[in-house]
Amino acid sequence: MNTPYPHLFEPLELGSVTLRNRIIMGSMHTGLEERAWDTKKLAAYYAMRARGGAALIITGGIAPTRLGLLLPFGGKLTNKIDVRRHRVLTDAVHNEGGKIALQILHAGRYGYTPLKVSVGREKSPIHPFQPIRMNEAIIRQTIYSYGRCAKLAKEAGYDGIEIMGGEGYLLNTFLCPRTNTRTDRWGGSTENRQRIVLEIVDRIRKRVGDDFLVIIRQSIADLVEGGQTWDEIAQLSRALEAHGVDAINTDIGWHEAKVPTIVTSVPRAAFVKFTERLRDEVSIPLIASNRINTPEIAEEILRCGRVDAVSMARPLLADPDLPNKAQQGRADEINTCIGCNQACLDHAFVGKKVSCLLNPRAGRETVLTLSPTRHAKRVAVIGAGPAGLSAAVAAAECGHRVELFEAGSSIGGQFAIAARIPGKEEFSETIRYYTRQLEVGGVTVHLNTWAGAEHLIAEKFDEVIIATGVVPRIPDIPGIDHPKVVTYADAVLGHREIGSTVAVIGAGGIGFDITEFLTVEDSPTLDLKEWEQEWGVSEDTSIPGFVTTPRPTPAVRTVYLVQRKSGGQGRGLGKTTGWVHRASVKMKGVEQISGARYDRIDDAGLHLHFDDDDDRAPRVLDVDTVVVCAGQESVRDLIDPLTVAGIRTHVIGGADIAEELDAKRAIRQGTEVAAAL
Repeated sequence: MNTPYPHLFEPLELGSVTLRNRIIMGSMHTGLEERAWDTKKLAAYYAMRARGGAALIITGGIAPTRLGLLLPFGGKLTNKIDVRRHRVLTDAVHNEGGKIALQILHAGRYGYTPLKVSVGREKSPIHPFQPIRMNEAIIRQTIYSYGRCAKLAKEAGYDGIEIMGGEGYLLNTFLCPRTNTRTDRWGGSTENRQRIVLEIVDRIRKRVGDDFLVIIRQSIADLVEGGQTWDEIAQLSRALEAHGVDAINTDIGWHEAKVPTIVTSVPRAAFVKFTERLRDEVSIPLIASNRINTPEIAEEILRCGRVDAVSMARPLLADPDLPNKAQQGRADEINTCIGCNQACLDHAFVGKKVSCLLNPRAGRETVLTLSPTRHAKRVAVIGAGPAGLSAAVAAAECGHRVELFEAGSSIGGQFAIAARIPGKEEFSETIRYYTRQLEVGGVTVHLNTWAGAEHLIAEKFDEVIIATGVVPRIPDIPGIDHPKVVTYADAVLGHREIGSTVAVIGAGGIGFDITEFLTVEDSPTLDLKEWEQEWGVSEDTSIPGFVTTPRPTPAVRTVYLVQRKSGGQGRGLGKTTGWVHRASVKMKGVEQISGARYDRIDDAGLHLHFDDDDDRAPRVLDVDTVVVCAGQESVRDLIDPLTVAGIRTHVIGGADIAEELDAKRAIRQGTEVAAAL
């Protein structure tokens, strides 16, 4: 084939369905599944990914019964009324030449609802409600409901279904001794624990026949203590093939696992070897998942010949045209997913609508569009950080004549700093993407150029977008000008030498990033073996769940992380990523000090005291360096003179709000401003 990725774009026979390539959009709940009035939005979201070239789209999890809902009044397919709504989704995808499968997901103890059932009565550690233990009648009804749901899916026009059997949801809890302590015919032996899954497959096949695609999302590495052994996983895979499953989409880790599986710091394709190992057990197609975010990685996986397709969920949030761009030799134009989770999974786990930090149009396809303008304007964008880059690229896409001014020697702003943080190297992909899009859009870029108000007024721009960003805030502490004090930007960019003992002032997101940066070698990227050791991932097939004792690499510096607030640090970090940062800092032996008051900084170090009602005595941290991460201040010098001169101005990103760096808001604002020009 005339493509740089011949294996990726080879058709695939998947059961009764022929896929046009090997790219599957994995299931991701969007928050649009629950309400009928969001159906058209969800249809547009799926249609755009089908138009972008995804061969098969798997929906967000849909419950087969009210006792298995993810959320109160959550997405379900249980009756003919639901069928009519789902038909809108399947028609939208088919009209774009794609295929679509419904994921049947019974939430089990992960349901965020007080009325839920599970294998036992034990409450999930990440949800507040205790489940009802399933008796024989409820189990039988559940098996029946899966078959009914699959039959309704076929009536709704779906090309197949996927059974969610991983991530700690209902079926996974039956499979694992960790949660299945039953002594009846549904627990105990491996065969008993696997019984419900196989009976569900049999029931589905009975209801839909042999000409309907049936995939299972099988957990092949639970990454929790008390998980399945490899022998049990292999046994189930062989049985699933014998019972008529067409393909296995491999799943990694439970939501409560203490091993990160999808965040930025996880090495690309870290778990593909588990999928490849399964090739020795079954002959049906295998689909690899987790941290596969570029066509190059996908092609290499498929080239080895032990995996048949790749699952990409978040990468198709970030860029719905990823397949088409790759096939057309335009991979350098792909907006690569950086695994930040800030607008996708962080939203999903708190009940918000899902979008994408890099692509704020995701999930908003019907309301945030970049349509060609009838009247091209001359637009100046000041600042080439995330907000300014987003605005410049989006405005050029609409057809405006855009000039981008950046005082520094390169683009990226705070993203360029973030890309140097261990585990955030992926952020450089975003800078690569914007660099290319500026070229594609014909944006005139002025680097090393301070755009003053007089120049902008004289040039008579129709619109000026101010994205001048932030500067580090310098707290009023005696001795803050001491030679051992540096800003976080200077520390990361290497402008100042950092000593062997360091105090970090401020324990927000930047404080945690800087702390992780300071505790590792100058070349922080871990290879896969080191990462597995760091987090306790084992390849020993005899170890249940494949988890062992973590052996983190010792910190290269002694670091103190200090904040004014009392209580635990890092509470404001992302829902799905914050725990990773907190664990990383703890593993490196960082001393975390909360409730501190800064007295002064001098040759002796950082002097602290604590409130009168605190029993702790004053301390002096004998450090070589003090890194300030105490917030930011907006750069807004241009606003007043441009406004007085009558220039239409728009303030976005850190220049608008600097309380906490928020690339999600910055990129969204840039896109929205451009769309409204």
